[in-house]
Amino acid sequence: MNPEPALSTSVEVWIGAALSLMVLSFLWRDNPCYKVAEHLFVGVSAGYWMVMGFWSTLWPNAIVKLVPTAARVTDPTAGLPAREPLIVIPLVLGCLMLLRLWPRLAWLGRWPTAFAVGTTLGYNLVRYIRSDFLAQLHAAVAPGLVIAGADGAVNWAATVDQWVLLAGTACALAYFTYTRGGQGLRGGMARTGLMVLMVAFGASFAYAVMARVAVLVSRLQFLLGDWLGLV
Repeated sequence: MNPEPALSTSVEVWIGAALSLMVLSFLWRDNPCYKVAEHLFVGVSAGYWMVMGFWSTLWPNAIVKLVPTAARVTDPTAGLPAREPLIVIPLVLGCLMLLRLWPRLAWLGRWPTAFAVGTTLGYNLVRYIRSDFLAQLHAAVAPGLVIAGADGAVNWAATVDQWVLLAGTACALAYFTYTRGGQGLRGGMARTGLMVLMVAFGASFAYAVMARVAVLVSRLQFLLGDWLGLV
């Protein structure tokens, strides 16, 4: 504890402390103070990301490519890029998405939405199959012996980890196999797979809780330290 606590004289700190207390007031119950802080956060975030999206995406990727001289608005010494007239196509598709705000023309917004979803799905399908399916499948089914160093020594700790991962994966897959009964070896594997899933879900939940607690500790340090000067 600080032997000589002193309140902060910074306006920014007082605003941050007030908003923090307004958000924490939800622990008591839903109230107007929390609603104000919630709406303020959502509004400021939306405005910030809209401005960031304009200057980081729309401006360099659309406006500058249509009007190269516009590049010198933000950087007077920038070189003039080549004009790309085809950029009008995605620009028009993006504008059509805004027609979803008008009920009579909302159907036109389905075309760019379908195009965006279809192209993104087709592009990510191959990437996810390689990274999230084939790579993990290879790592799971081909553990073998882990060799450490150039002397050919076996790293038994890493080897055991690999075999435990393989056994846990097989048991978890057995739990989701419903074509046969739960007796015998498959039943034992299914019950073991359930335990593996519970451990995995529990660890994920604990990690999420730890992350939230870390945020809470940071806010409490701000309130007790930067604002009240107690720590």
